[in-house]
Amino acid sequence: MKVLFSLLLTLLTSVGFAQTTLVKQAIISTTTNVIAPEEEDVQNIQNQGQQGGMNFRNMMDGETKFVTYLKNDLVKTQIKSEMGRSTIFRDNSKKTTTTIMEMMGNKTGFFITDDEQAEMQKKRDSMMRERRAKDTANKRDPQQFNYTPEVNVSFTTETKKIAGYDCKKAFVITSKFMGRKDTSIVWYTPAFALQNVASTGSFSGMGMMGNMMGASLGGLDKIDGFVMRYEMKLPRGRRMEVEVTKVDLKANILDKEFETPKDIEIKPMKEMQNMFGGGRGGMMRMPRD
Repeated sequence: MKVLFSLLLTLLTSVGFAQTTLVKQAIISTTTNVIAPEEEDVQNIQNQGQQGGMNFRNMMDGETKFVTYLKNDLVKTQIKSEMGRSTIFRDNSKKTTTTIMEMMGNKTGFFITDDEQAEMQKKRDSMMRERRAKDTANKRDPQQFNYTPEVNVSFTTETKKIAGYDCKKAFVITSKFMGRKDTSIVWYTPAFALQNVASTGSFSGMGMMGNMMGASLGGLDKIDGFVMRYEMKLPRGRRMEVEVTKVDLKANILDKEFETPKDIEIKPMKEMQNMFGGGRGGMMRMPRD
């Protein structure tokens, strides 16, 4: 009887502490929907994009389809929306990101290292602080710009099935300056986690461009599993819904899937900054043929 009890206790303990499977090769399809406030003046937005430019801040409004390929340290994300197509190649071993953009009949390629991206983000933050300091009409506490938000996750027992996987509900709570809080709803599956990929379908994977949109949800590294759906607030009254639609954990992905196109000149990001108007005003200008 003691032996039987010991075996039963061992079995229950092993089930209770079962580890999430870490997957190193997969294909994930995801849909992202950025919803603008109904009262927004569409005509005013269109006017901002005249004279050869395009308002980058609004370019991802509406539905965008993502397909993410993962193989060990390599990640490729294909992005398709009404604005065009983009492909992002990420090499986590070399810490480099290469982006191919196809918009308005133009193809543009650029690459950037993590260190370069961090430096560009630092300069952009500094520029924004200077701009806000000079804005006498909307004076803010300088401490606000140096404040690091605190992120906590509140787990619940609520469940539902997404893309064939049983998922659990959690709340990601971001505490901001002066006690302000943003709460995002997250659904995750404990069945698996992806190596180097906390979630798919958001614009945070676009690096600096995603950061410019404020479309990065922190705290996902505190979730034991893979995020299958989440909803979060964006700047200027927008709301983003991200949901995984298909998961293939048995895909045989060839190495050539991560080869960058040979017919596009891929330049360093620092040479392409004129695309973003020098990082000012949220405008992106595409080069003409």
